[in-house]
Amino acid sequence: MNSIPFPKRRVNRAVALAQLSILERAYPDAATALIYHSPFELLIAVILSAQCTDARVNLTTPQLFARYPTPQALGAAHGADVERLVKSCGFYRMKAKHIVSASRDLVKRFGGEVPATREALESLAGVGRKTASVVLAVAFQEPAFAVDTHVFRVAHRLGLTTGTTPAGVERDVTALLPRERWTAAHHWLILHGRAICKAPMPQCSRCPVSELCPSAKIVAKTAAGRNRKGVPAAAVRRSAPHV
Repeated sequence: MNSIPFPKRRVNRAVALAQLSILERAYPDAATALIYHSPFELLIAVILSAQCTDARVNLTTPQLFARYPTPQALGAAHGADVERLVKSCGFYRMKAKHIVSASRDLVKRFGGEVPATREALESLAGVGRKTASVVLAVAFQEPAFAVDTHVFRVAHRLGLTTGTTPAGVERDVTALLPRERWTAAHHWLILHGRAICKAPMPQCSRCPVSELCPSAKIVAKTAAGRNRKGVPAAAVRRSAPHV
């Protein structure tokens, strides 16, 4: 949930680039938090991460991959057993169905290997543009910019976009950067969203981008309004769980 209104206009290109440069310095080693040992493990982990924290996925996948270490094994798995193993990730019935189906398709259509093209990846069950972008960027080092809830929120708060869809956000942000920096920018925004620019209330006092951020004044105004209504300061600062 985002309780802070987004800015109605984008910042100019110079400000946007300055913001991204600051985030690059703040998160120089930005990378995925998902633990994986192969493109197959990454693919399954990203599917499981929908509406779930990476930390929870990392607690779930070791047992899953110990029992089903390959596409062949997972594709032949009994759905109820997979549901049991991934239940803690939420939406477990749908996710179990997707990862079993995707594994079967990897075996039948791609020789048991994760394909390295967007079209092929998005043909797999449970794989949309965001998941395909993560796999392309992380597993195959292809330029890609995935838009999850953190990226969507932070990009809007910084005024990098006014896009109403993930595709619109992707278009606006990638237009600011050379292709070789798309993946890194995706990670900068995710890490910033998790650490500081949280939902529903960002921690602007700790933010290295606050002086350039068009949302800083919006946040201050919102917090002041809540305080006038008698909302405790601690409640104003409280952040929602990661998504």
